[in-house]
Order: sequence, then C-alpha cells, then structure tokens
Amino acid sequence: MTTPLELEDIQGLVTRGYRTLTSACFLVLATAGPAATARAALGRLAPRVTNGLSDPPDTAVNVALTSDGLRSLGLATPELDGFPYEFVVGMTDPDRSRFLGDVGENAPRHWQWGGPAGPPVHVLVLLYARDGRRLRQLEDETRREVLAPGAFTETARLGTAELTDREPFGFRDGISQPLVEGLSKAAAVAGDGGTGGDQVVRAGEFLLGYPNEYGLLTDRPLLPPRYDPLGVLPRAPGGGADFGRNGSYLVFRQLRQNVEAFRDYLDAETRRPDGSSDPAAQEALAAHMVGRWPGGAPLVRAPDHDDPALATDNGFGYHATDPAGLRCPLGAHIRRANPRDSLDPRPGSADSVAVGRRHRLLRRGRPYGPDGTDGSSGTQGTDGTEGTDGTEGTGNGPDARGLHFLGLNANISRQFEFIQHTWLDNPNFNGLHDGPDPIVAPRQERRATFTEQGRPLRTRHVGLPQFVTVQGGAYFFLPGLKALHYLCTAPPEDGRQ
Repeated sequence: MTTPLELEDIQGLVTRGYRTLTSACFLVLATAGPAATARAALGRLAPRVTNGLSDPPDTAVNVALTSDGLRSLGLATPELDGFPYEFVVGMTDPDRSRFLGDVGENAPRHWQWGGPAGPPVHVLVLLYARDGRRLRQLEDETRREVLAPGAFTETARLGTAELTDREPFGFRDGISQPLVEGLSKAAAVAGDGGTGGDQVVRAGEFLLGYPNEYGLLTDRPLLPPRYDPLGVLPRAPGGGADFGRNGSYLVFRQLRQNVEAFRDYLDAETRRPDGSSDPAAQEALAAHMVGRWPGGAPLVRAPDHDDPALATDNGFGYHATDPAGLRCPLGAHIRRANPRDSLDPRPGSADSVAVGRRHRLLRRGRPYGPDGTDGSSGTQGTDGTEGTDGTEGTGNGPDARGLHFLGLNANISRQFEFIQHTWLDNPNFNGLHDGPDPIVAPRQERRATFTEQGRPLRTRHVGLPQFVTVQGGAYFFLPGLKALHYLCTAPPEDGRQ
C-alpha cells in the first residue's frame, strides 16, 4: 500500500521540476557570525520556501544545507547519527574525490567554489522565477532577508541560462526521469500494464521517511525528544524527533561542457576520404555516444535517423530489442546512466528492472552560459560576466557553458555515487575495455575509447578528450519544512549553541 506523501512538508524541488519557471539562480552562502544570528536570518526566508503541493505560478524558493552548514547553525550534536558518512565528510573528502573521479582536471583544488582552498559552503538558496524581471526582484528580496550583517556572506552566485529543452551539447534533455510513487504522474502510468510502470520508483528512494525499493526506511537523522520540547518535528516510531522526515539529499555539481572540443572531435572522427566535413556522420556519432538523437528519439527505437514522433519516448528496454548494442552502443551515456532491463540477474526480467530502480536519481539541473545549440545566445551564467538576470556570476571565462547538475536521492552512496563510479566512470562497464562514459567521464591516465558495436566489425574511436570538467560542488541536505523551521527557531535547552 502506498504511503501518502506529506506534500505540505516537502520542498517543492522534489516534486516539481519548475519547468515553467525558466529563470533561476543559486546563492551559495556561508555563515558569518553567531549561530543565533544566522538562524534568525534563515528564519526570515523560511516562510517563502515553496512546498510540494502544486506548481508555483511565478516564483519558487528552496533551501538546502551542507553538513558544515548544519553545524554552523548549532546542530552539532552527537545524536545525529542518521546522516550518512559521505554527507558528513562532504564531496571533497579525498576518498570521495577518488571514488567520484574528481582527480586531475576535476580535482577540488581547481574548483571555482566548494573546494578545500575556497570559502566555506554552508547554505544553498535556490531561486526560480517565470522571467528575468521576477528573478531579479526575488533575488533582491532574498538578499535583504538573508544577507544581513553578521549572518551570511555570499560564497558564490551561480547564474543559469534561460531554460529550454536542450542541454549545451545540443541534445534534448530531461526526458528520462523516474516517476515517484505517490505523485500524480506515477499514478497515471502505474496501472497501464506497459513499460511506463517500470519507471515508477518508491518514494523512499528520494525522500526520507518512506519505504524504498527494498521495502525499508532509509536511515535518517533522529533527535532525542528532549531536543524538541515544542514538538516542531514529526515523531518517529519510538518517540524520536524525526529531523530527516520529508527531506532529501541534494547532489550539486557544476559541470563545464567543452562544446567546441566535442564538436571538433566529432568532425575529426567523421571526415570523408577527401578531408571534407560530414555533418550527417557527426550527428550519428554524437547520437551513438549519447544513446539518443539530438531531437530525443532513442537509438534502440530509431537506429538510423532522428524521429520527431519519438522525441520524448522513454518506455523502452534493451534486452529484447538490442542486447548486443547494435542499435544503441553498450557504452552510450543513457545506457549507462539508466541500464533499464539489461542488468543481471536475468536481463530482460522484472528482477533486472528492479535493480535499476534502486539506483535512480531525480534530476533538477539547469544549464548555464550560452545556449549550446548554435552558440549565438547572449545569455551568460557562471562565467564571470552577466547572468541571465544581469548580475554577476562565477566561473572561468566569457564562453563557459555547462550544467548545474542537481540530483535528489535518499542514499548518496547507493544512488549518485554508485551511478558515477560503477556505471559512468567504469571503463569495463557492460563488458567493455578502456571505455568509460564517452560524454561525462573523466580521462585520467590516458584518453578513452568509445566502441560502436557492429557486424561484421565494430568501430573503435580512440583518444576521446575530456568533454566535461567539474567546476564546483557539494552534498546538501534538503530538509522538510518542519525541519527547516526547527533549524530557524530559537534553541531550547537542548545543548545547541
């Protein structure tokens, strides 16, 4: 039986992608004084935070905090054992960096924000609006409420490009999203008897306090009841004050996409014998690397050319139609990020699909910089010039473009980190050799190889440069609204600072 979601206590970013709020920016903050001052400033913003009940028509505000941020607000208590290790130590912990491939060009010492040598990262304020004018107004109001003297300083302002259906490499984005059990879209397909139901994932994979795909409750932070004498937090079985309920972990990574290097590589690999460029071959190779055509049609359904009728098709598998990767290469990006029914045990079975559901993410990313489809957009994001709303961004050059990757999950290790390490970065994924993800994986000791399976012969593309580099990032906790209110209230005699 499905547990009803407490939408009024869930931040709206979990339940909504804010697709109609096409302007956005993200403020990365650090506490600048006593915990009580920072809590008071955050408390002025808390009433504005958007819940998950409905799509906001004009603006939305969400708030997340790092482990250091929680401590800076006075929640440094030994009883918070329910927070996972990777969240507590943070994304830039040396072990986490090695595991995620954040070495070489991706190493945190090179990051624009969030790195060990830069200012601290405590609070993330996510601002969304229907247009640039409303975003400017929302940002001004937020700064007045939060950036009060002695409360917070601004570590970074991350601007975004105007939201479209394309990412900077020119491909349709946002197609393959899991459907969360308990939300209306999931209810519409869960009983249809088709492959759409395979995309419905238990709410506990993304929200704490609900059963996950194992039928269990993911560990979450609980406080002794004495820490919440006013009863602000919901109570867990056993009486503990449930600080984690209706919360989620937000993985934020600023990814710079080298669009020019991507296009140059495609051109060099597909030139005709006479040395001239072959645009059709370039598009086909790019599609094989991604697993979809630029318009969105999946190769497993449209192997020879793009098909507008399949632009948002997501109800397909691999095992029955393309087990050998002759349509969609075994190492293609979407085949790694969501292997669907191609995994052991028993590929093609419900058991195989169930494995994939235990490693899904809710993606809420936003592009930044020029549009990336034709290079003509004048909007700038986190590149040190004007953002879409006319204010300063942060980044590394006037032509920088990429993606602010935002992923929501209830278990960072089993979901985000597993996908990154075991599926995307793994050079031996799916029986391959020296073949990490051709689009997003780092190139460490040498450049990588991308293989297009074929009969009678395969085609191997060697020397893939690194197309995506990490520019910043952190692990955040996106609390439920009751937990956020608890953080902002004056502390009772509970040992907090």
